[in-house]
Amino acid sequence: MTSKVRIDAVALETTEGLVAYQFPSSLTVLAGPTGVGKTTLLELIKYGLGCDALLAPVAREHVNDVVLDITVESSKLTLRRSLDRKKGQKVRVTDRATRERLPDQNVSAAEPSLSALLMNALGLSPDMRAATRSSGSTNPGNRITFADLFTFMYVAQSDINRDIAHSLESYREPKRKIVFELLFALTSAGILRLRSELAELNRQVEQIAAQHATVLEFLRDSGTTSRAEALQAITAAAAEERTAEAALAELRDATDPVTDRETLTIRDLLTGAESSLAEARRALAGLSRQQADCARERRRVQADLDRYHRMLDAGERLANIEFTVCPRCMQSLTQRRVPDNACRVCLQPDPVPLGHAGSDPYEARQLTGQLMEMDDQVEAIATQVAAVTQAVADREQLVKSLSAELDARTRERITPRLQAFSDAMQKQATARARQHQLDQVLRQWDRADDIGAAVKKLRAESQEKRAEADRAEENLRARKDEVIAELSAEFQSTVIALGIPGVETATIHPTNYLPLLNGEPYQTFSKGGGIITAVQVAYWISLLAVALRRGDTYYPTLLIIDTPQLALNSQEQITVPLYQRLVNQADASRGQVQFIIADNQLPIDYKRGYAQKDFGYDHPTVSTIPHPGPAAVQPINRE
Repeated sequence: MTSKVRIDAVALETTEGLVAYQFPSSLTVLAGPTGVGKTTLLELIKYGLGCDALLAPVAREHVNDVVLDITVESSKLTLRRSLDRKKGQKVRVTDRATRERLPDQNVSAAEPSLSALLMNALGLSPDMRAATRSSGSTNPGNRITFADLFTFMYVAQSDINRDIAHSLESYREPKRKIVFELLFALTSAGILRLRSELAELNRQVEQIAAQHATVLEFLRDSGTTSRAEALQAITAAAAEERTAEAALAELRDATDPVTDRETLTIRDLLTGAESSLAEARRALAGLSRQQADCARERRRVQADLDRYHRMLDAGERLANIEFTVCPRCMQSLTQRRVPDNACRVCLQPDPVPLGHAGSDPYEARQLTGQLMEMDDQVEAIATQVAAVTQAVADREQLVKSLSAELDARTRERITPRLQAFSDAMQKQATARARQHQLDQVLRQWDRADDIGAAVKKLRAESQEKRAEADRAEENLRARKDEVIAELSAEFQSTVIALGIPGVETATIHPTNYLPLLNGEPYQTFSKGGGIITAVQVAYWISLLAVALRRGDTYYPTLLIIDTPQLALNSQEQITVPLYQRLVNQADASRGQVQFIIADNQLPIDYKRGYAQKDFGYDHPTVSTIPHPGPAAVQPINRE
């Protein structure tokens, strides 16, 4: 059942042509000095599988597409991914067995997903989530992707002497442990689903419990401590309303007519006086408008008459002027004969002067007559205004006296009963408002009961799922102990065979599944000298050896290691046994595993049981692009 994963070929479509590499051997070594592109090639393989990768400048600037031929179990696929930021969000997939073009796969979580395609090919569910075992966890966990599995297949140069599968990154550590258990069948998709559902139930319980607490807080503020108390209070409020309604009915029945004949007469007189006062005020307003209109019209007529008089005065002044020259052509007028009663200038008959004494022009008479009529009208309107003003004052006084008399007659008889009626109405309104409030409280008690029942149901369901998950994990307890013991034995054997200095005992931790050296975590055993690198290589070889031997795991048969000797510093006492161990395991697997190792300088004494691809500055991994030389090398991985 161990999952077969293999890189069959890698092709790089560059701006200057195609670069292709085949990987037919069980163990392939990419050999060459630092900076020739070994890590670049491995990172491009990682990128082609849909994962995030560290891409060197030569890749970003000159590589257009990465094409991978891979084998995953029985599936033989060709993956093509562009290095363009936008185009690289999708991977083109071809089934090499049927030569069928499959739908383009997304590198993100969007469907169809390349991760889901590869997980299905491995026989694993793509919907599994890495939920923690914490009993109170509300996080259903992140989805387990092919990229999480690939951390068990690829040991990057940046991590080889520091970290194992990102175990030092706290936010990724829970998922790493769950992926380990999944690959060695120490957990199952069903258990992970139960854990995720349990976390989701915990989240729902937490939310609903918070709602329940909020409702109970509201109910405490309402002054009721139980549903029975709320029912009792609403019954009392209903009784108060009935009492108030009875008092109102009694007041209505007991209220006799409080007005006698004189009061009715005064009320009628008051109504008539108020109506007459309103009419007088309307008449006064109308007369005021007429008075203003007449005054405005008189001013207009007086202005016309004044203008007429000014015109007569001007004509009389001009009539006394005797012209001696023509006002137009300036010729003398004294040398010609002028007929009697004719104009000296135009020789036409000279009219009678307008301003002649005793004259009475028609227009002046008309304007003077209009002024006299307007004066009479203004005087008449002023008289009417005075009369109406006096009438308004008299009616106002009458209304005031009638109102005072009516108020005095009714105050002592009506006011006490009105106060009693008002009190009864207030009690009725208060009782109704209290009932409405208590109705809301009762509904909240109903809601609180429903929420409480829902919380109990969810907690019962949560306990049931927790018990089911615990039983399922308990069924795997013996297998876990067996696998951990076998891994520890293999790891101890590998560490001894490699001759790692200072290590007397080497085991696998039973809960975090990381190496223990002399009973201590591997990180604290050594801080340098390549010891962590040797331990890490021994760890991965041991995992793969046990998985192959058992044959009942999902552990992948691909292991890529980037430059182990970079940290070993050419320590041949470790390097030679390391390569010997790799060769022996590759030979023993009979083609079931694939090792791809990138290294700087290979040991002299080793068995050539593997394929070797040599690279140099004159022949880098991206061979279509000239190498700038060792002085221009900028490694993409630096510790």
